[in-house]
Amino acid sequence: MSDKSQIGLIGLAVMGQNLARNLARAHKVTVYNRTTETMQDFIGEHGSENLAGEAELEGFVNSLEKPRKIILMVKAGRAVDAVIGSLLPFLDKGDIIIDGGNSHFPDTIRREKELSEKDMNFFGCGVSGGEEGALNGPSIMPGGSTKVWKELEPILKKIAAKDFEGEPCVTYIGENGAGHYVKMVHNGIEYAVMQMMAEAYDFYRSNGLSASEIGNIFEKYNQGKLKSFLFEISVPILRKKDEKGTDEYLLDLILDKAGQKGTGRWTGIEGLERGIDISCIQQAVNARIVSSRKNYRVELDKKYKKPYADKTLPKDVVKELVPVIENGLYAAMLIAYAQGFDLLRQAAEEMEWDLNYAEIARIWQGGCIIRAQILKTLTEAFKEANNAPLWEIEQIVSDLQDNWLDLRATVSLGVQAGTPLFCLGAALASFEAMSDARGSANFIQGLRDSFGAHTYKRIDQDGIFHTEWS
Repeated sequence: MSDKSQIGLIGLAVMGQNLARNLARAHKVTVYNRTTETMQDFIGEHGSENLAGEAELEGFVNSLEKPRKIILMVKAGRAVDAVIGSLLPFLDKGDIIIDGGNSHFPDTIRREKELSEKDMNFFGCGVSGGEEGALNGPSIMPGGSTKVWKELEPILKKIAAKDFEGEPCVTYIGENGAGHYVKMVHNGIEYAVMQMMAEAYDFYRSNGLSASEIGNIFEKYNQGKLKSFLFEISVPILRKKDEKGTDEYLLDLILDKAGQKGTGRWTGIEGLERGIDISCIQQAVNARIVSSRKNYRVELDKKYKKPYADKTLPKDVVKELVPVIENGLYAAMLIAYAQGFDLLRQAAEEMEWDLNYAEIARIWQGGCIIRAQILKTLTEAFKEANNAPLWEIEQIVSDLQDNWLDLRATVSLGVQAGTPLFCLGAALASFEAMSDARGSANFIQGLRDSFGAHTYKRIDQDGIFHTEWS
């Protein structure tokens, strides 16, 4: 029996370390890191877990069984190209490089083409679940050739999380960049869901509830139809007291500037370029952009007197609104998912990917950041309706209809409280526009024709028309 490793992994930040340990439960794994000391420390601590380390790339490659399977867990962008370039002199035809980072899907398509011309294989693999998911089971979104998928399928199924039925949260997504595209949209939906939760938090806070009291509400939400990983982890976050002796809630001391790494922005741009309304995701990105301008916001806050500052609701009234806002959040999150899957559908048509939306919803049930009870509803809806658009599926139509007024009430309450509703407001506007047979774009077309002779169509006659309006 060969003493070589079945898998190699490059990149030992926390995600890479945890994924290597996950893989090592069923396979011998060799790891490499640009900083040798990091690799040595990792092997020193976990070398007994079927793991080995190499300080040089040539030794790393030679330690692997052929065809070699090498997982990259490095920062997206130029770093991935640099690692591939460093590996190529030591690789043979048929070897497989798997990119497990958050690479932009056009880069994945380009890299697969470049390596295929050298008779090597590049495989894009979206991995979601954070540090804990990498170690104990992530949601995995693989994309590339079906031949390579067959090689990797048994490995990836062993390390993936489990869905609500106990099946691995991994499925073949599609050709070339499909896996990283689905992971990108997953992250965009994640942006929207987190922002919706933040807006609910902000509403409760602006009406005088403490972080701990909001934690109690979110704990209740996590016991119903909003049950999810994000609501689960929000409860200890809201209840955590500062450990530096201030006796304040730690959340109240955290600077209100949200970071981002690019996947939400990429998703927003995709929506614009493909002509799909994903306003919940785009507005979530806008919210983070506004948050980042902290100093400017502080200056503007001094210039504008809030007309709603003294209009907070009594606590007993706010607590009566808890189920209303729960229903509003549920409807808004359904809308965010509907938008995300609309984008996937358009991309699949244009890129000639055969995406299975029920399977995508299923593999998001476990391991990933947006894992939630709502995904069981979506999976069943897609299955029953043969992957029809979410907007059209009977179960989703019924849920949105039942919670429509509470979404309206949630947005109205937020406006009255002065809560900036980037995503909840976008969800309501998008839904009501999408479900309205007669919109306001006729006015836009009249203006366009007036100032630029852009023409228009009529509802009562065929043809293209232009009018001398003045």
